[in-house]
Amino acid sequence: MPNSMNLTILKLGGSVITKKDKPFTYALKTIRRLAREIAKSNIKPLIIVHGGGSFGHPIAKEYSIKQGYRDSSQLYGLAKTHLSMLRLNHIVMTSLIEAGVPAFPVQPSSCFVTKGGRIDWLNMDAVLDIQQLELVPVLYGDISFDREIGFTVLSGDQIVSYLSIKLGATRIVMGIDVDGLYASNPRTDPNSNLLHRVNLSKQRSCIKNLDVRSDIIDVTGGMGGKLQELIPALRNGAEAILVNALKPKRILKALRGEAVIGTVLL
Repeated sequence: MPNSMNLTILKLGGSVITKKDKPFTYALKTIRRLAREIAKSNIKPLIIVHGGGSFGHPIAKEYSIKQGYRDSSQLYGLAKTHLSMLRLNHIVMTSLIEAGVPAFPVQPSSCFVTKGGRIDWLNMDAVLDIQQLELVPVLYGDISFDREIGFTVLSGDQIVSYLSIKLGATRIVMGIDVDGLYASNPRTDPNSNLLHRVNLSKQRSCIKNLDVRSDIIDVTGGMGGKLQELIPALRNGAEAILVNALKPKRILKALRGEAVIGTVLL
């Protein structure tokens, strides 16, 4: 049975697997292609985490889920947010299994507890038992019950970093909707240069130059939030790479450790 040595964690961003400007719209063609690439990579052990995109963020924003419990009117929104993420996870899981990946879902709201918005406890057996059977655990952004504020949004990015540290992951592959990090915003500056290698601990200023689409709802902090979450995992020894998951074969190459267009984070 496998252990966590050489563990790879793959994050599929919500902006990749859904149409973030169209509520409750998934990108089925992209999801199926990514599932085939994951299967073809044959990387073991592997943990997959996916974002919420247009399934999770709009409802969470409408009911102020991230800010915690304020009144009982939020409880309906809390249930709707979780149900919406279950729907998206079902699509991802179906595509993975059809592609030949022995994927198994892990419901974060049932095994993570946060405190003040940060992970405070995890039933690690929920992940390890699945992994030890050579299944691929699949987690996702979800709501979490919080010991200080009642409930909140638990981002897939926080889950990635937490699992990387706890399990000693060696690699993190972040599938996003741009080629990587740029010296300036690539959506407003077409001449911006792609940064191929970035030491986040020493170049935190680059985080301020990121977030790319202010018109898209993202209750988890966008690109800047992703980078902030990754810093503890990088300091723990993991190497991360940002690659454009909308481009065919880039996730496949990244999982295999082959040369690929993207940004390596140290």
